[in-house]
Amino acid sequence: MSLSSDPQNPGAIALPLLPLRNGVLLPGSSTTLTVGRERSLTLARALEPGAAVLVAVQRDAKVDEPGLADLFEVATYARVRSVVSSRNDRYQLTVEGLGRMHLDALAETEPFWRAVAHPADESGGSLVEAHALAESLVDRLKALSLSAELADKLARAEEPGRTADLCAAALGLRADREAEVLVALEVPARLRLVHTFLSEAEEAANVRRKVDHEVQQELRKGQREHVLRQQLKAIKKELGEDKDGEGELAELKRKLAEAELPEEAAKVAARELERLEEMGPNQAEHHVIRKYLELIAELPWNKRAAVKEDLDAVAQKLEADHDGLDEVKKRVLEHLAVRKMTGHNRGAILCLVGPPGVGKTSLGQSVADASGRPLVRVSLGGVRDEAEIRGHRRTYVGALPGRILHALKRAKVKNPILLLDEVDKLGVGWMGSPEAALLEVLDPEQNSTFTDHYLELAFDLSEVLFVCTANSLEPLSAPLRDRLEIIELQGYTVDEKVGIARRHLLPKKLAEHGLPDTALAVSDAALAAIVVDYTREAGVRQLQRELTKICRSVALEHARRPDQKPEPAKLEPEALGRYLGKAKFWNEVAERTSIPGVATGLAWTPVGGDILFVECSRMPGSGRLEITGQLGDVMKESARAALTFVRSHASELDIDGRFFESLDLHVHVPAGAVPKDGPSAGVTIFTALASLLSNRRTRADTAMTGECTLRGRVLPVGGIKSKLLAAHRAGIRRVILPEKNRRDVEEVPERVRATLELIFAEDMSQVLREALEPLGTEPATPTPGAGSGEDTSSKELPLA
Repeated sequence: MSLSSDPQNPGAIALPLLPLRNGVLLPGSSTTLTVGRERSLTLARALEPGAAVLVAVQRDAKVDEPGLADLFEVATYARVRSVVSSRNDRYQLTVEGLGRMHLDALAETEPFWRAVAHPADESGGSLVEAHALAESLVDRLKALSLSAELADKLARAEEPGRTADLCAAALGLRADREAEVLVALEVPARLRLVHTFLSEAEEAANVRRKVDHEVQQELRKGQREHVLRQQLKAIKKELGEDKDGEGELAELKRKLAEAELPEEAAKVAARELERLEEMGPNQAEHHVIRKYLELIAELPWNKRAAVKEDLDAVAQKLEADHDGLDEVKKRVLEHLAVRKMTGHNRGAILCLVGPPGVGKTSLGQSVADASGRPLVRVSLGGVRDEAEIRGHRRTYVGALPGRILHALKRAKVKNPILLLDEVDKLGVGWMGSPEAALLEVLDPEQNSTFTDHYLELAFDLSEVLFVCTANSLEPLSAPLRDRLEIIELQGYTVDEKVGIARRHLLPKKLAEHGLPDTALAVSDAALAAIVVDYTREAGVRQLQRELTKICRSVALEHARRPDQKPEPAKLEPEALGRYLGKAKFWNEVAERTSIPGVATGLAWTPVGGDILFVECSRMPGSGRLEITGQLGDVMKESARAALTFVRSHASELDIDGRFFESLDLHVHVPAGAVPKDGPSAGVTIFTALASLLSNRRTRADTAMTGECTLRGRVLPVGGIKSKLLAAHRAGIRRVILPEKNRRDVEEVPERVRATLELIFAEDMSQVLREALEPLGTEPATPTPGAGSGEDTSSKELPLA
């Protein structure tokens, strides 16, 4: 390729230009360049070995079409040594830098770049200073163990400037620093710049050598410690102090060998055990690894409890321990029957939901005794940390496994009954949601590979029989409820409570107080009176407290006369005041409903069913409706809908249709400090308003529940069983229910249904016909001695 000169500048020539995005070609050095841009590819195809070319450096590598301003003003005049085509239509050029040239202009851009340049003047500065700096630079480089090729080049370099270029190329500097060397035309300044870069390289080399030395020292220390430990082990063996089975490490090995570990766990245990043997007991990680291995050795990887398969014996055990609860007993027997038929140990996930004191927790122990599995209770009330369920990672100081693995370690078998108590009391803290961590534990499709963060190994939970307990399902998330088999425990009737007290509670309390069985004779009538007049609950916890109070009084009498044999204390209903004081509950249904405007409703609460009263009053005014009793929006809407219905059916109810123009109405639900909400009080509010405005009393022996629409349709509600049990406890004889709740009555015990007259209604006309008395009649009263309406001032009533 021929060169052409510039007539305007006799020293200038026009040469092909190859701009570089990265890298610098310094005079005196050679390099191989990969060409990829279209113009550069065109240039590479036109070049031949021996051709001259200008190699320039871009200021910004991102510029794809550089102009003169985008290039450093000094370029390298180079000769092409070889041109090789490579794959992907690329070329590799090997070029040798010969000197510096100053770029004047870009003569052409098509088909490739061509630039006009003139030789750069490198004569500035003192020649003596330049030679002195060059000699000093060569001496410093020799101390860094130069390669033979570089030493030969430096020996042949006659010019100080060429020495600076060779040294800069040998140091492997960044592209921006090599560009500084390239544009430094004054030779002494260029040499001083390379001296500076060489000092930085020496400092970096010193740091690397120091780090390498420290690493080598540490490695030698560890190797020496390992050799000394091996020698110590050999010495102990010679002295007979290393017998099999002795020492803590040997005991740990024995436990791991007997644990029947799965393949993955065995590999991890072997690896950690090898690390433990090579590690000194004073090292920080020694205790962490040992604690981890002890957990692996203590977990029941393949140990199972023998499950009883005699279903009749299991059924007898459940009947002996608990009265009622037929659905739970049936479900446990079904689970054992399926296991007997299939032969596998797959567990189940039951959730017992009901008010406090109905025996959810004690039922778990009965199931364990009946099935032959050990029971481990895990209390989840108030737990707010996700790590309580899945454990901490071992990287943390004081890390522990989660409660699930800890419970299995205590059970010592992989198929126990795990009682997760109070799952509805789980909290949510800043450390995560423990309820979300339970999703894997309680999913039969996932818990066969449950992974604790501390263990970091899959552990099979599929054979565990999980029994969860909760007072209410509302706090549980939908995904968690979906994994549970819900069994509801609604509460006990009066007869069932009397039987529980007779067969279970009273003998237990007599034994706790050191009294013989003959020390106290309590009649069934007295027990029923305690249930009705001193307790008002779905379970038997308060009944247990009252029996404890009686036993304490009897124990005091016996303790005061240790030398005499007191007569057995005979307890009848009329003698209860001596031991328990005055009755806590009384019959207020007849008193509340003795005037128009009061109706008795039924409510569902997390602690069982209950009764409530809706009271209405009228006064002169201008049609304003006042609603009080700390009611939620749903109950307020029910009251407004009730008033609209009464106004629209005034003629049918024999009410003056203009009452709203001259009267203010007030609807109140007592126990004003307790929040109340829900649609099931709709029928009760309708009835109370109709009673007030028609001046007809509601029947004192009648209670009701149901949602009511604006057209007077009666819609179904929930908690029917709990509500009917509450009506039975309160002595209610008649209950009005929505027609669509008829099928729910089958869940109620037959003994309760036999005492209640159940009336099913589809619209409010039927309700009012059954609930309101004719004008001038005396109010009916509840069954004497069967219980009374409860004062709800101390209970929370979120209505169903």
